[in-house]
Amino acid sequence: MDVHDPRPPGDSGLVVRDLAVSYGPVLALRGVSLDVPRGSVVAVLGGNGAGKSTLLRAVSGTLRFHRGGITAGEVGFGGTRLSGAATSAVVARGVVQVPEGRRVFARMTVEENLRAGALGAPDRRSAAEARESVLALFPVLAERAGQRAGLLSGGEQQMLAIGRALMAGPRMLLLDEPTLGLAPMMAARIADTVREINARGTTVLLVEQNAAMALSLASHAYVLEVGEVVLSGPAAELAASDEVRRRYLGIEDPVPVVPGAAGSPVAARPALARWSA
Repeated sequence: MDVHDPRPPGDSGLVVRDLAVSYGPVLALRGVSLDVPRGSVVAVLGGNGAGKSTLLRAVSGTLRFHRGGITAGEVGFGGTRLSGAATSAVVARGVVQVPEGRRVFARMTVEENLRAGALGAPDRRSAAEARESVLALFPVLAERAGQRAGLLSGGEQQMLAIGRALMAGPRMLLLDEPTLGLAPMMAARIADTVREINARGTTVLLVEQNAAMALSLASHAYVLEVGEVVLSGPAAELAASDEVRRRYLGIEDPVPVVPGAAGSPVAARPALARWSA
């Protein structure tokens, strides 16, 4: 597995090249490159502070709201440069982010939240079609249409956050920790929803600390550490990697027992796959 994706840029809907991002004097990303082909699900893994959310903000144009900015590199989607574009322009080009923590408008109703998402839709007809699609995907939102969003359960709020983003008719969805804080059953439902959204033709860039779930959804994955891509490859290969299993899946391989010098058994340390330099 190589830290650089060997696929040519032309195969990718989203192209990130040598991206560097700073928050004032703090360098949060350095030399990050990745590709997300059209119609795929690509996962980004990493611990807290690795730069995962910063990467999504750089793509969606929301860095300025967090006092950050791109200092080097390029971000493009569908052959169009996104670097430096306003958030509204990024949405108009078909890239929409669902932020970490859901961030629904708590005092507004479910219906009003969905209407807010439709502000990025190209026209009323598109918004109406998007609403029908969202309610078919999340029937509970139709049942709760007149209820304040702040009164929904955590899982229902996540559905609403995703539904609100889908109202803009995105070609690409940026998902930031969609299962954070959810019970396992609800997390599984969200995972199924991501599969369905992708099956309908929407490209997905998924940031997720639940590495096992993320790798089960994605065709390709990248691992960030301290603002740099340290590993990348097909999701199945990363799931089988000793290092990924130990660091992100919490799986320790069985420790083999070998004879000691005096014939007594001693534990031999398992050999872990080295991270590509």
